[in-house]
Amino acid sequence: MEVSILFNKFRYFLNSHSHSLCSLLSHSPYPFLSPKIFVSPKPSPIFCFSSDHFNTKSTSSYPYPFISSTRSSSFSAITHPFPQSSRALDFYGYSITRHRFQISNLGLLRNYCNRCFRSFSVSSELETMNSSENVKFGKMGINGIRPNAIRKEVLEMIAVIMRDENDLEFKLDSMNVSLSISLVTEIFRVLNWERVSALRFFAWIRSSRPDLHCNSVVCSLVIDNCGWLDDYKAMLCILNDYKLKRICLTKMAYGFLPVFVSNKDSIMRSVRRVVEVLNEVGGSCRTSGVHSLIEMLSSLGSFEMAKFVMEITERKTGYYNILIKEKCRRCDFKGAKEILDEMRQMGCDPIVNTYNYLLSSLCRSDKTDEACQLLEEMQERNCLPNPLTFEIFIYHSCRIGKIDLAPEFLDRMISNGLEPRLTTHAAFIKGYFNSLRYEEAHRYAVDSSVKHRCSSNSLYSLLASLHRKKGNVVVAQNIILEMITKGLRPNFAVYMRVLKHLQKSGRNDLARDLKSRFSSLSLPSSTETQ
Repeated sequence: MEVSILFNKFRYFLNSHSHSLCSLLSHSPYPFLSPKIFVSPKPSPIFCFSSDHFNTKSTSSYPYPFISSTRSSSFSAITHPFPQSSRALDFYGYSITRHRFQISNLGLLRNYCNRCFRSFSVSSELETMNSSENVKFGKMGINGIRPNAIRKEVLEMIAVIMRDENDLEFKLDSMNVSLSISLVTEIFRVLNWERVSALRFFAWIRSSRPDLHCNSVVCSLVIDNCGWLDDYKAMLCILNDYKLKRICLTKMAYGFLPVFVSNKDSIMRSVRRVVEVLNEVGGSCRTSGVHSLIEMLSSLGSFEMAKFVMEITERKTGYYNILIKEKCRRCDFKGAKEILDEMRQMGCDPIVNTYNYLLSSLCRSDKTDEACQLLEEMQERNCLPNPLTFEIFIYHSCRIGKIDLAPEFLDRMISNGLEPRLTTHAAFIKGYFNSLRYEEAHRYAVDSSVKHRCSSNSLYSLLASLHRKKGNVVVAQNIILEMITKGLRPNFAVYMRVLKHLQKSGRNDLARDLKSRFSSLSLPSSTETQ
């Protein structure tokens, strides 16, 4: 049984009619990746995207360069970002390359192959799978809910999509499984790897899964698929549909760009071509698309190309912030400061969030002196700090155990007319608590409840939660009782944990008293109990 399950996972690599298993293994240098296994000789229908639905058109009326099922279209001109010899795809734990297919236990597969001299059909397996699954789950699964797809079913689904037969949508429907975002992403990865159009699969997802109809991840993945196939006309058509629905793109839309190739002119041409499409579409796709493109290039360390995108589009503070944020993530503070200088030279004045990215990174790297100098420079350039700016220093002081420095930044915040955020107060309480200064933590919660009554419930509840986790359940109970006495309602989850902790520790009298006192409060609103 175990051997059968293992082999079923790889059945989708086999042709339904033309070759037996032995002939495939003996005549192909890498049979599992042979296009002849997956691709039907019939041309696939083409989809034109309207604002309301997908229309299937015959290939004869298709206005674009046709991507045939034999993969003879112009997508072959795309340069892959990785060297051919090192290209690999990991799908469900199996390493796939263009030259070999590796699994962890080839012995099991070979033993099974020696006993099986017949071809296996994906369609026949689908029939077997559907009959057994329908017995187990019924037509729509348990309680009318589709079961989540398992590995074998996802592999079967990929095989069905690759064959691109006329009844593709019917076969996908008949599998009667639910796909998560991560599974959809993996399916797109394999289709992109094999340069197989995902338009019909995408249309099926949008019709069968209304919740994913405007999902930015799924919508970005099909743009990436068009890029792998070098089909920019289809990409333009799809993006025009997105614009009507105000769908935004993510950086997952640009996985096809050859970022890692050594030929600079090649990547510049590809990036320019993408920008031209985004400019032609406009709207939400253009705004989010350019932003995500810069974000993707920056995350891969291709800052020169990210700046090139800004050069052919526009230079904005928001775009520069992406570069600075990524430089800070890489702890390249010198590079981040150079971008700050470049921003000013280009007439893009840094805003407070620009400085906050750098201040936070400097503090996390224990470069407090540099952070303080940057804060002074920020104020000298008339860029006023916000509450988060000072919270960065307060949180850092509490984190490294120098909590006595934190009140100085709190005073500066208040002197600037800024109201501390709830997370700022939480940083103080946690800082005192972690320094074993429990009385000061309690005093801070009491004082804040007077000065900032809107946050007093949360601060008391936080303190009670910290004591409970420390094992001081009686102290936690007393804090909750103090809250109730002042007419403050504790966080319900914190109250329940303290109550259960008391009951489990055998302090039933204290638990009954706490429950009685809590019940005396007015009933909470529906939002408070959630």
